[in-house]
Amino acid sequence: MGSSLESVTVEIAEHVAVVTLIGPGKGNAMGPAFWAELPVVFAELDADPEVRAIVLTGSGKHFSYGLDLAAMGDTLGPMMAGGALAKPRAEFHARLKTMQQSITAVADCRTPTIASVHGWCIGGGVDLISALDIRYASADAKFSVREVKLAIVADVGSLARLPLILSDGHLRELALTGKDIDATRAEKIGLVNDVYDDAEASLAAARATAAEIAANPPLVVQGIKDVLDEQRTAAVSASLRYVAAWNSAFLPSKDLTEGITAMFEKRPANFTGE
Repeated sequence: MGSSLESVTVEIAEHVAVVTLIGPGKGNAMGPAFWAELPVVFAELDADPEVRAIVLTGSGKHFSYGLDLAAMGDTLGPMMAGGALAKPRAEFHARLKTMQQSITAVADCRTPTIASVHGWCIGGGVDLISALDIRYASADAKFSVREVKLAIVADVGSLARLPLILSDGHLRELALTGKDIDATRAEKIGLVNDVYDDAEASLAAARATAAEIAANPPLVVQGIKDVLDEQRTAAVSASLRYVAAWNSAFLPSKDLTEGITAMFEKRPANFTGE
């Protein structure tokens, strides 16, 4: 683990691992390397007895722009072609389940996880932080469950895990509008625990909390997380299975093509419900 990774870097010191998103897509967008490497990285960290807490952050100006649509065209492309038959739908379903499992690997990690978010955290970025135990943000952080604006039902974790983090009304407002919210709003609704002046301060706070956790008896820490997770595992798993089936059935649409085309052309989309 380390130099061969394309999507993250990993540093371990004093029982704390810092995982940093590095792309390679713009804004640390989540391309093929991210989905392949993330579960491997977290499995290895979770199996390392020297690692007692994990901090996750992003490199550069942003945490993550979310799914790298350009790099993941082979996933959505067949579903955008229109009239998708059983084979492309089945292949999409299988790919989606694999992507879901990449985020679930983070949620299932026995080692406590802390996010430090700065800049944009969009779509898949929100899916990712919803799988972590604790979330901090810098004052410039902005969040968006933006899938609805692309004619996509968020399907790799946000709609399964955010109900355990946010009140129902706040979650529905974010998911149904696709609106952007700033760090102050994110803290008010409980999406993040605390907001700090800048990215450096947010990361320092995440490291400090990780150090506090690492100083506690590791087996007991794992036990606390295991007991807390037990209350949500079945509900999250059922939600992920349902949305994978739903999107495999209903995702192909003229609106999907329009939403993604409008994004690339940087214009408002015109949805027709087709």
